[in-house]
Amino acid sequence: MTARPFAPPGRPHRDDVLIALAGLAGGLVLWALGIQTNIPRGQDPGAYPLIPLALMCCAVLMRRNGQPWGLFLASGALLADQLIGSLIATVLMFTDVIYAAVLYGYQRMSRRIIPVATVITIGLTIWALATYRTPDALMIGVVSALISVAPAWSGLAIREHREAAEAERLRAEQTALLAEMDRSQAVTAERARMARELHDMVANHLSAIAIHSTAAQSIADPKATSEALAVIRENSVQGLAEMRRLIGLLRDAGADGEPAAAPRLDGLDALIAQARTNGAASGLSFALRDGRATGAPALPAPVELAAYRIAQEAVTNALKHATAGEVLVRIGHDSAAPDGTSIHDGTSTHGPLTVRVTSPYGDRPGPRAPGSGAGLVGMRERVALLGGEFEAGPVAVPGDGRAKVWQVRAVLPVEDKSAEGHRA
Repeated sequence: MTARPFAPPGRPHRDDVLIALAGLAGGLVLWALGIQTNIPRGQDPGAYPLIPLALMCCAVLMRRNGQPWGLFLASGALLADQLIGSLIATVLMFTDVIYAAVLYGYQRMSRRIIPVATVITIGLTIWALATYRTPDALMIGVVSALISVAPAWSGLAIREHREAAEAERLRAEQTALLAEMDRSQAVTAERARMARELHDMVANHLSAIAIHSTAAQSIADPKATSEALAVIRENSVQGLAEMRRLIGLLRDAGADGEPAAAPRLDGLDALIAQARTNGAASGLSFALRDGRATGAPALPAPVELAAYRIAQEAVTNALKHATAGEVLVRIGHDSAAPDGTSIHDGTSTHGPLTVRVTSPYGDRPGPRAPGSGAGLVGMRERVALLGGEFEAGPVAVPGDGRAKVWQVRAVLPVEDKSAEGHRA
């Protein structure tokens, strides 16, 4: 504990009281036996040495909670002890006060005690040599160093050790706190990823089920009802299979952090074919334009997964909300303008991967599935994780300023490994 500079003395610690009582008892025994280490002018000082002893005991009571007052009182008591008649108990308690002042005193004080004690020791040694001019005079300097410099160095060493241990403890607590924060963030990110996967896997099938079940209830034609029920059954079976696959993926994820059997862009044909079946009753047609080069290197798994899920969710939203017309899914290495006026269908394999889905925009008659907006949130999160661009909303049809389509556009950055190899 570090005391405040010149703070009023606090309540004595229990250990300090025990030390003071032991020193007082030892000093009384020495005085009663007449054992004194220094008797000035050869005269019996009588009971006067008990006064510095009592003052030194008071200084010991302040050794922990009363610095620097304890050190000032101890220094005065030691000086009086040497002038009146010295008791070894008084001197030993002074060394303890010096030690405690460095260990428990405030920072600046503890750093100044050693230089001051060293200067005083050197000064006493020079004075003793100049006064007595005998080798024995050096013992005064040795004793001064033993009762002041040595305990001060001991207190400083222990203080530095304690401060280092405290710093390590705080560092360990901070490391544990950061680890807990990282764990919480990892859990949150994993929960968000699981939520996106679950939504994207099942929403398409459930939307088709909702649309066709509503149509089956509102149409009295047995043939149409039978067709709707067939679509409902097919989507129910596929949705159940997707759920089982998701559970399997959660139990055994791939080494790269993505599901081991994550869908890829090669599955877009099957996705569009299924969408044609589900959207026929609503007057929707679906088309796919894949502008990627044939035989081009495979894209990174996270990019392919994000592109597939974005196309899947955009198609699902079209099934739920689009009016009759064509839904066009376009994919290629292009970062065309957001107005959708053009998309490159060449064979370039460089640059970001662009996914653009346009669908008729307007009031839709007939049954429609409710939406919660979670799909747009999930698409935006997938793009943000890859550092890409995302936008969704109505845009004007080129050549017809009044007509609009709903466009979902995502630009996903793709690392060009060949270019990196050339740069390296």
